[in-house]
Amino acid sequence: MSDTHDVVKVTNTNSGILKITLNRPAALNALNIELMTQLQEILAAAKSNYAIKALLITGDGKAFCAGADINQLNTLNGQTGLDFARHGQRIFRQLEQLGKPSVAAINGFALGGGCELAMAATIRIASSTAVFGQPEIKLGVIPGFGGTQRLARLIGKGRALDLCLTGRTIKAEEALHWGLVSEVVASQEELITKAESILEQLVKLPSLAMKSMMTVIDYGYDLSLEDALELEAAHFGLCCATRDKQEGVKAFLEKRNAEFVGE
Repeated sequence: MSDTHDVVKVTNTNSGILKITLNRPAALNALNIELMTQLQEILAAAKSNYAIKALLITGDGKAFCAGADINQLNTLNGQTGLDFARHGQRIFRQLEQLGKPSVAAINGFALGGGCELAMAATIRIASSTAVFGQPEIKLGVIPGFGGTQRLARLIGKGRALDLCLTGRTIKAEEALHWGLVSEVVASQEELITKAESILEQLVKLPSLAMKSMMTVIDYGYDLSLEDALELEAAHFGLCCATRDKQEGVKAFLEKRNAEFVGE
């Protein structure tokens, strides 16, 4: 089943994977208010829809997303710029904290806000033609949708400073070497197939344990080790109280495939 919005295309698969395609190819899928608002609405609906178990995010045409719409950026002043940044940050944090795994399938340009969107996904894979960067410095601004923070957390402070201060771009293989993406494939077709394959495996796993895993890694990263370990222990206890834990252990002992129910 599919649904086409003006600037975002949405497709549901029978296995519970929601495919979200940024649909402004003539503008290299640049982020304007309309696209961001539609993305926000789609993510909110996905969070509350039990049938949706995972998300695939990609871009139509030759770009994943080339960043914020420059025409819109041109209108911003101090106050509206602050509001715009906070709006984008909320949406990308919404994706990051959805409680359901997401894969960003990155084709072509992932620059500025496009790179920031990709970094908010759970997993990132790229085609060999993908290009990454935070070129905001060349426009007299800094990344505003979480780029300075997520980039440093993913690839280290030194490399984040390199990309953000110079505004230079890196190709897919270098992004793989730096840990910005976890896999590079040869073509656009293979990219979507690979992303779907990853998600097909994830949706078979226990959803409550997966949500706990993502929560603990996300929140625990910025805690002291002692507090992060306590958070991990608490979620381990929560998982031990689920039917899926009982099923998983029983299936292992009986040497059969587990049938998880999300409870």
